[in-house]
Amino acid sequence: MHQGIVIGEGVVLETRPASFATRAVGALVDVVVVGVLALVVLYMVSGSSLVLDQQWGRTLSIALAVALLVVLPVTVETLSRGRSTGKLVMGLRVVRDDGGPVRFRHALVRALVGVFELWLTFGSVAVIASLSNAKGKRLGDLLAGTYAVRVRSSRGWTTPLVLAPGLETWVRGADIRRLPDGLALEVRQVLDRAPRLSPASRRHLTDTLAGQVEAYVAPGPPPGTSAETFLHAVLHERRERELVRGEVERDRAAAQAAVLHRLPYAVPDPRD
Repeated sequence: MHQGIVIGEGVVLETRPASFATRAVGALVDVVVVGVLALVVLYMVSGSSLVLDQQWGRTLSIALAVALLVVLPVTVETLSRGRSTGKLVMGLRVVRDDGGPVRFRHALVRALVGVFELWLTFGSVAVIASLSNAKGKRLGDLLAGTYAVRVRSSRGWTTPLVLAPGLETWVRGADIRRLPDGLALEVRQVLDRAPRLSPASRRHLTDTLAGQVEAYVAPGPPPGTSAETFLHAVLHERRERELVRGEVERDRAAAQAAVLHRLPYAVPDPRD
C-alpha cells in the first residue's frame, strides 16, 4: 500500500515500505562498494614502500574497519538524508518513524548496531529481525527509530510559499510545534490549489485549516492576518527552520565524522 511521507514541512514523497528483497539488494550493493574501497586501500598500502610491523598493521586494520563500517556510512547517510549507494540504486530512503529525515544520531546508531548485525553475523541477525517486523526493520532501525521506504516519486508545487511583509518578526519569534504530517500535507495541498478554487471554497478551507494549525502556534498571528496568509507564513517558517537544522546537522556530522576517524587510533610508539 502506498503512503505519503512528509520530509520536512510540506515536501511530500509518495512511498511504500521497502520490501525485504529490495533492501537486501541495496545492502548487497553497499557491501560491494565497501569491499571495493577496502581492496583499493589495501592495494595502495601494499604497493607503497611503507613497511609495517605487526602493531602498525593491526592499527591500520582497525582504522580501516572503523572508517569503512562506521565513519563512511554515518557520513553518507547523514549528508544524503537517509540514502547510501545501494539505497540510491534501489530507490530507497531511510526515514524516522515520524516520516522526517534522519540525522547524525540516527545514522550513528544504525551504523554501530550494523557492525554486529550485518558484518559480524554475516547479516543473519538483520535478516531475522527484518522478516519478523511489519516494516522490515532491522535491529539498528528499532534502536534508532527509523525504517526504510521505497520512494516512487516526488510532488512539486505550483504555488510557492510566501511570507507576507510585516509578519517576519512575529513568525520568527513564534513557538511553532511540529505539525502532524497529515495536517501539514493537507494545508500544503489546499494552498497549492487555492488560486484555482472558488472564493467561497477557498475561504472555507483556509479558515478551517487555520483553526487547526493555530493550536500548534504561539503566540497567534497579528490581528487582521487572513487565514491563508497565516498558513503560508507558518509553512514557510517551518521549511526555513528545517533547512537551517539540516545545514547544522550536516556541519555537525562532518565534524563528528572527522573526530570518529581520528579518536580510536593512538599512534604506537615505534620503540615498542
